[in-house]
Amino acid sequence: MLAKFLKQHTGPLTADLVQEPGHFGLGKVPRRLKPASTVTSICGYCATGCQLKLHLDEQGRAVNLSPQAGYPVNLGMACPKGWQALDPLDSPDRATVPLLRDESGTLQAVTWADAMGAFTGRLQAIKEQHGRESVAFLSTGQIPFEEMAFLGCLFKFGMGFLHGDANTRQCMATAVTAYKQSFGFDAPPYSYADFEESDVIVLVGSNLCIAHPILWQRVMRNRRNPEIIVIDPRATETAQAATRHVKLQPKGDLALLYTLAHCIIRDGRTDAASIERTEGIEELTEFLMDYSPAAVAPATGLSVEEIEALARTVSEPGKRVSWWWTMGVNQSYEGVRVAQAMINLALITGNIGKPGTGANSITGQCNAMGSRLFSNTTSLVGGHDFANTGHREKVATGLGIPCDAIPSDPSLAYDEILAAAEAGRIKALWVIATNPFHSWIDSGKLAALRENLEFLVVQDMYRTTETALAADLVLPAAAWGEKEGCFINSERRIGTLKAVRRAPGVALSDFRIFRLIAGAWGCGDLFAGWKDPESAFKLLRDLTRDRPCDITGIEGFEMIDRLGGIQWPYPAGSPTVEPALDTERRLFEDGNYYTPSGKARLLFSPPAPLPEAPDSTFPFLLLTGRGTSSQWHTQSRTSKSDILRKLYPHDAYIEIHPDDATRLSLKEHDTVTVRSRRGVMNAAIYIAPTVQPGQLFLPMHYPEVNRLTHPSFDPHSRQPNYKACAVSLTKIRRFAD
Repeated sequence: MLAKFLKQHTGPLTADLVQEPGHFGLGKVPRRLKPASTVTSICGYCATGCQLKLHLDEQGRAVNLSPQAGYPVNLGMACPKGWQALDPLDSPDRATVPLLRDESGTLQAVTWADAMGAFTGRLQAIKEQHGRESVAFLSTGQIPFEEMAFLGCLFKFGMGFLHGDANTRQCMATAVTAYKQSFGFDAPPYSYADFEESDVIVLVGSNLCIAHPILWQRVMRNRRNPEIIVIDPRATETAQAATRHVKLQPKGDLALLYTLAHCIIRDGRTDAASIERTEGIEELTEFLMDYSPAAVAPATGLSVEEIEALARTVSEPGKRVSWWWTMGVNQSYEGVRVAQAMINLALITGNIGKPGTGANSITGQCNAMGSRLFSNTTSLVGGHDFANTGHREKVATGLGIPCDAIPSDPSLAYDEILAAAEAGRIKALWVIATNPFHSWIDSGKLAALRENLEFLVVQDMYRTTETALAADLVLPAAAWGEKEGCFINSERRIGTLKAVRRAPGVALSDFRIFRLIAGAWGCGDLFAGWKDPESAFKLLRDLTRDRPCDITGIEGFEMIDRLGGIQWPYPAGSPTVEPALDTERRLFEDGNYYTPSGKARLLFSPPAPLPEAPDSTFPFLLLTGRGTSSQWHTQSRTSKSDILRKLYPHDAYIEIHPDDATRLSLKEHDTVTVRSRRGVMNAAIYIAPTVQPGQLFLPMHYPEVNRLTHPSFDPHSRQPNYKACAVSLTKIRRFAD
């Protein structure tokens, strides 16, 4: 019936797809999976990259799952989200057919042929009238990198547009920029085994217990009796479980890291051989003269004695020290320099390129690392540079496209794309597998911005996200579990995902939607080699030759599965070790970096003041972050699980210190209005000594939260500063009060 429907309603655009016996995302499970009782697949939530064992019925449909015992990432463990990964596939609000807004403003079901006609007709008309910079895409870190690459290549090389960015800008742009500037390439140096090999583990702005619970379990496997130090304003779950909580003043992290480096250099607790492999030690030493513990203590909220003790702990000779950060650092107006301050500390103490060491960013989304290398947003596909003529020629040759089809000028960043749309320069947006009307900073602005767009296309598995509800055209996409491809996790490990469910209705995988668009646009011949995800993988694999992320030694998906995932780099000729559990692959073991000199760069600049500090009108400093391990981003998936919904509060709540609650006559569960200069929301009071007086905490998952957040950005990475803004609290009084 499905094949008949597609032939009748889409014509030649999908005839090849219908006839393919092993296609993905067209409502059919690949035939080669049917005889198996189980298959493995990488979880589609966070970038930990756990492998799950999917249990299939006789039709090849996944009916249950369990964590994979032998996988070198999760070692048989799974968090609540992973255990319930199949639930979101059965939600009644799945997008099952294309929806097009009619003249009355109502979204109506249409055929794929009509959807493609509207898509190509509207965007080609806008391009003809306003030029190649008048349309942009906003994509994701949650689809396989073969799909990410196809999108970027199609949009820029085939359709001829310029601007596109991914929502990895919201979580990982800081780490990307920090690594590129310091190491010469976006290269997280570590393996998860380093959690188990460290003597000192320093977590900065990272609530690992909640945000990455499997990685916390890796910490708990450490038999070296490590010192676990958490640097965070809040007494988070991780801080409470650590051996030492450094209760920092919000955004005092950069000053603290500088004063630690000051103490270490002052006392000669450095590693001469490691410093020899750096550039800028003299300049850094001179810069740090102004960052004595006495000078910095007021900005950090710590005593001189606490600072000195911490400096000794993180530089003790012979001890393996690893630095780890997540969104508390990345989502900051000066996050790049904070990340580089940790990189500097690792470099000057020799804590890099060895077991249990490193300056290590933990990625947010399941395929954010794939986005960083292959999405064609901040870099040219395969870890190349748009501005480099040789790189453009190499990519053009590898993909069989004209070199002049590859732009040499960079795309606007995410915030710049939205600013251009607000100003009327960008007339149309194509949003793929992300929900910016909820997740973007100062999100109330997007409703006004929407009025300036002539055409908004949303490609998503759900028709009910805040962004999909605002769309002119909704393209129904298959989800995780309904298609194939590869993810790359935080430790650079490539793993495969499998199609084990039927996509509902006539929903297609994003890969197949891009094939439809290429055909409808008239550039299908450019992408004739992109027949399926594994064909695309092999094209992309070959492009990485001689780049730091070289994976030319990987034969295909079967090899990735057989070896338990493969960390890049894995160039041709790499030794094969089975199982992969017996080997870990760190970067910079030889002391060579990816800069022209082969040396790492020590980078720094003075701390900047908070973009928006509390005052008499808005006296509280609002912090935001992960709420529970059962919630995920905008909850568009986790809210579909009956079990996960029972594990977190349905309505928004705000944490307040007991002293502030007493002063404002607030009791537990009172409802308050939280107001910033940009928006307002209501939340229930949760009295918690885990926050400091004068500070509040809101979980980021509720749609109202980003109406409050401050639209400031790191100048190097353009990553938004979600973590701190000024707000006021007002109790909502009932008649009985």
